[in-house]
Amino acid sequence: MGGSKNVYASVKAYSKRGKLLTKSDFQTLAESRDLDELMTRIKNTVFGEAVAEVEKPYTSHGIESALRCHLAKTHYNIAKTAGESRILDAYYLKFIISNLKQILKGKVLGKSQEQIENYINLCAEELIKQRDIAIKALVAKDLEETVAILNQEEFGEEIAKAATLYADSKNIQIFDTYFDKILYTRLVKALKSGDIDANRLIGMDVDFYNILSVIRGKFWGLDEQQIQDLIIIQSPVAKELLGRMISSETVRDAFNELSNTKYKDLVPQVENELDAIAEFERSFENAIYQASLNSFTKMFSLATIVGITKLTAYEVRNIAAIAYAVEQKISSEITMSKLILATE
Repeated sequence: MGGSKNVYASVKAYSKRGKLLTKSDFQTLAESRDLDELMTRIKNTVFGEAVAEVEKPYTSHGIESALRCHLAKTHYNIAKTAGESRILDAYYLKFIISNLKQILKGKVLGKSQEQIENYINLCAEELIKQRDIAIKALVAKDLEETVAILNQEEFGEEIAKAATLYADSKNIQIFDTYFDKILYTRLVKALKSGDIDANRLIGMDVDFYNILSVIRGKFWGLDEQQIQDLIIIQSPVAKELLGRMISSETVRDAFNELSNTKYKDLVPQVENELDAIAEFERSFENAIYQASLNSFTKMFSLATIVGITKLTAYEVRNIAAIAYAVEQKISSEITMSKLILATE
């Protein structure tokens, strides 16, 4: 990554970090009585401009869509400022993957094109002038045709595998996992481009994907070979650990394999498997959030730039979760307990 561009992007990252919402800001938003009050409060934050064009009657979906558009622009501008970076490009792919997930799952559920359109947001594609893939997938008449269209893309093979496994298991989350695999495979390849500063953060992301895929695969009752196909191998140590987890008898045994690793504190204590997976996911995301905050120790490094893309994404996710909770009249205590925030 180029010297002066790197410096400028890093300075911008520090400036954005200084403007991140605090826990008390989120608390204020979560205590809104309805979406009108929430919108008034959001307009008093740095996200005022992002939601300025959301029209009444407000919905949590409308608010989330505007925030996602703002986030895509933020990430696009950060990447443009930083210059050529395969790592930032790989993270940007998350927006495009998110839409393709919605389109495929919509096709599986037999939803119409209009229904699916409500749940996708092509801001990210428009910024990089790549709407074609999403549009072609969207107008396809069914899942089979969508898979055939995506088969022409570089990641087509993974989507075909997901469709085959779905036909076998009828578990729609298989698509989420395979799409995530596409994203993290791209990240692992980008890692090899020599951006050492950001390796720790990206390594955590890949570990998170791998461990969660193994745990979910066991929970879904996939066989060892099917789970093996989900993981992305980074190192011999990871390969050995994941191999032991895959061979474990139960989800609990698989979690216990982590007790001698750096992730031992994240091993969930609850017995119920579904609750344990949710608790682990949240604990790991909190750890990634904390690591992103800690990435600001070294000025002018790519880690600060990767860190801010992650922190801003969590921020938007938190506000979207609050909008949904306010709409559904969920108490602010429950809402706050679900957010990804800095540890006190």
